[in-house]
Amino acid sequence: MKQKILAFIFIFFNTTICVFAQFENGLFMQNGFSLPYKISFPDNYDQTKQYPLIIFLHGAGERGNDNEKQLTHGKTFLLENTKSKYPAIVIAPQCPENNYWANVRSHTIKGERTFAFGINDEPTMSMKTLMYLIEDWLTSGKINLRQVYIGGLSMGGMGTLELLWRMPDTFAAAFPICGGGSIDKINKYAKTTSVWLFHGDNDGVVPPVNSTRLYDALTQSGCDVKYTEYENVGHNAWDYVFKETELFPWLFSHKQ
Repeated sequence: MKQKILAFIFIFFNTTICVFAQFENGLFMQNGFSLPYKISFPDNYDQTKQYPLIIFLHGAGERGNDNEKQLTHGKTFLLENTKSKYPAIVIAPQCPENNYWANVRSHTIKGERTFAFGINDEPTMSMKTLMYLIEDWLTSGKINLRQVYIGGLSMGGMGTLELLWRMPDTFAAAFPICGGGSIDKINKYAKTTSVWLFHGDNDGVVPPVNSTRLYDALTQSGCDVKYTEYENVGHNAWDYVFKETELFPWLFSHKQ
């Protein structure tokens, strides 16, 4: 029995190391602020070609500077799809522990958590540096500018929705997971970016109203928007999103 357990542990860690090995380390610095990131290239990467770009933003629990935790969720899902089936460059930055992707404040009133989005037109340092990082890649000549995509979970879902209005006309499609965003800013991207929102109906950390309210507003604004709500699911909707076989076909069907 002990040998079987040891064998399982060996296989598990070997698999984890193998997955991480398919991501390379990067460090982007701007105005004295550093942003570590992981980057993956498709199989048989050709430096003379241009590829779709996918930005993936992690949640608050994966903040830090180890350049590892940001792929706690989603790494296998991203690699399985972007290495050969949907060849793309994937960038997964890591937000520092003391910072946040989105400009948002949360309050708990009568046991219910509420969020105020877009409280300041000035982006956080992490968001500002991320925008420089994205712009750096967009001007590198390596990216197909018609196929730039973004997604993220929780805090990363909020960061995704904020980046849509901070960098309008950049992203062809986005998949925010259990996030939320400013209703007042949607006109900046509603007509140019397709959005697929995901949430769990029992999410007490980021209540699903943050997605449903946004879905209603985007629908009224003429956005190409979808919403999927998972029944009896809490603040882990990403576990179900990463099993969505239609997500990547949907994502890559959209071009700017």
